[in-house]
Amino acid sequence: MVSNARPPERCAVAVFAKAPVPGAVKTRLVPVLTPAQAAALHEKLVERALATARDAAIGPVELWCAPDAGHPFFARCARRFGATLHVQEGTDLGERMARAFASAHRARRALVLIGSDCPALGPHDLRDAAAALAPGHAVFAPAEDGGYVLVALAEPAPALFSGMRWGDPDVMLRTRERAARAGLVLKELRTLWDVDRPEDWQRLAAEGVLE
Repeated sequence: MVSNARPPERCAVAVFAKAPVPGAVKTRLVPVLTPAQAAALHEKLVERALATARDAAIGPVELWCAPDAGHPFFARCARRFGATLHVQEGTDLGERMARAFASAHRARRALVLIGSDCPALGPHDLRDAAAALAPGHAVFAPAEDGGYVLVALAEPAPALFSGMRWGDPDVMLRTRERAARAGLVLKELRTLWDVDRPEDWQRLAAEGVLE
């Protein structure tokens, strides 16, 4: 699928990722994978997300690292994908995302933000998100589990992120409600699946997405 949508003139892509430390990433997959295998899978997912961000060609790629940018994996990714490294800061995911959007706003850029758990996300999804951006708009790609795998904003909207119970199955539902209260025009892209649970890993293996 090829998108003909044109992105805005100034946009960046932020990829959020944790350091691939065994026992600290993809812990819900450990019943079917060892901690080392889960960390290796996480590396592959991060690399795929960065390749998607690069191939979307909508602007510079930023790799937002947690808990810091010191892991050698991040340096290798920066070299391979031409990404700049940034450190996630905040007490929860919502605050960390809000700060990334605030940083983009200071640089006078719109921002498309993705995680590293959705191998089904393609470059055309990012281009469609960028093309839909405008002041007062919010763009999301919902996830099948009730969350979302992409959020894009032309300007900060911290009310979308503060005090959210991340991981709950109604995150996207509550996000829609918050967007409406904030007077934002909401644009939703196609719903996708991410890799969090053993059944997701089985689906990933069956579909051969990372091969």
